[in-house]
Amino acid sequence: MLELDGQRLSLAQVVAVARDKDQVSLSDASRARVEQSRKVVEEIVAEGRTVYGVNTGFGKLSDVHIERAQLRELQLNLVRSHSCGLGSPLSEAEVRALLLLRANVLAEGFSGCRPVLIESLVAMLNRGVTPVIPEKGSVGASGDLAPLAHLALTVIGEGEAFYRGERMAGADALQRAEIAPVQLEVKEGLALLNGTQAMVAVGGLALHRAERVVRLADVAGAMTLEAVRGTPVAFDERIHAARPHPGQIEVAAHLRELLRDSQIRQSHLENDPRVQDAYSLRCMPQVHGAIRGALRHAREIVEIETGSATDNPLVFAATGEVLSGGNFHGAPLALSFDYAAIAMTDLMSITERRIDRLVNPDANDDLPPFLTSHPGPASGFMMMQIVAAALLSEAKVLAHPASIDNVPTDGGKEDHVSMGMTAATKLRSIVDNAELITAIELITAAEGLEYRAPLQPGRGVKQAYAIVRRHVTRLTNDRAMSSEIQTVAEAIRDGEFDEVA
Repeated sequence: MLELDGQRLSLAQVVAVARDKDQVSLSDASRARVEQSRKVVEEIVAEGRTVYGVNTGFGKLSDVHIERAQLRELQLNLVRSHSCGLGSPLSEAEVRALLLLRANVLAEGFSGCRPVLIESLVAMLNRGVTPVIPEKGSVGASGDLAPLAHLALTVIGEGEAFYRGERMAGADALQRAEIAPVQLEVKEGLALLNGTQAMVAVGGLALHRAERVVRLADVAGAMTLEAVRGTPVAFDERIHAARPHPGQIEVAAHLRELLRDSQIRQSHLENDPRVQDAYSLRCMPQVHGAIRGALRHAREIVEIETGSATDNPLVFAATGEVLSGGNFHGAPLALSFDYAAIAMTDLMSITERRIDRLVNPDANDDLPPFLTSHPGPASGFMMMQIVAAALLSEAKVLAHPASIDNVPTDGGKEDHVSMGMTAATKLRSIVDNAELITAIELITAAEGLEYRAPLQPGRGVKQAYAIVRRHVTRLTNDRAMSSEIQTVAEAIRDGEFDEVA
């Protein structure tokens, strides 16, 4: 049970709730803070003071004062009017992450809502009510308004939701889960809508997958190195101590461990005419290490955001002040997700070059052309590199930064937007492709190792080879391999390679 009190959450904790469906609860200390914050809002209403989001319109309409009799209607209209997202629904895991993150942010006690609002989000998580949230429609300015509005629709018993695998009306899903719809009070619609939690959910889960892929890239690269009879000299600890980037040192150490006790290396240690390998092999520590660094930076940003108040205005119960600001702006996330997307595209680039070295007879005359014993009548693994090139080309297009775009919205009030949700969904698509291209390298390198038998590769490479062979048999005759690539990509996503990676 993860107890929420507005604390910073690790990416691992978010994944545990989003994918593994760990249960959550609201801490007593947080409930007390939330109640104190709520008292400030109620005092403002009782005194008739004008405060943005409490008794005014929103955005460009912030100068419009709302009469007390219309305050409930104001919050309800906000949720309904902002629920115009489009496109495919976010995945169950992404929405669960979104529910968790929004509940935790509200639990900080800066939003002026009642505890019942947080408890409803927690109940939806624990009982499996997953709002239908379209992925398109957020510019990441006042946060993720459209996605969060669709979440709020389910909270109030409207919109749609998934429950036990069935898509239905939000009211029906709440009823089946025995959760009462919430009647929104003053400021509570705004408390649900302002924030960056959709981009954190989508980008954070994609980032978690990306970290797995970059670790596995070391494994795939080591397997390729063995198949082409490359040299591990470039991974010598002394080389990397002379340029002590942490990621570079980590990758070099990982490669040395993966290649330990290699019979293949011993077989050509004394009579190898090659002085050094191509960059895609020799520079794995430098490239993979830099990518690790980029992803580490992105994770730091995401984990800060999990425990950050991103509502507007913020209620400070200690002084009774309500202050308007811009913590909902997604710039930190947009920039970090763009950085991660560029890094993962570079990972795909070096991966594709290693695949080419395995199959291209002009790049490697020590293996049969396209890894087939019957070149000409058979094409072997020719298409593996072609498909890898296609995946890489698509990633290059997607790697164009979303954060440099700007389309002013809300009548010019929101005149600089982050496009953080776009950055998050693009990163997710690139990670999809990175999993596929890594699967291609693993399959192709495993085939290359067949031509080194009976010599055994390094201990880590041998483990990875065995996992690949559980899903893909040796290519003795040409066959369609799409499903096998997908199967290995799913094995990557499911963590089958985690122990060796």
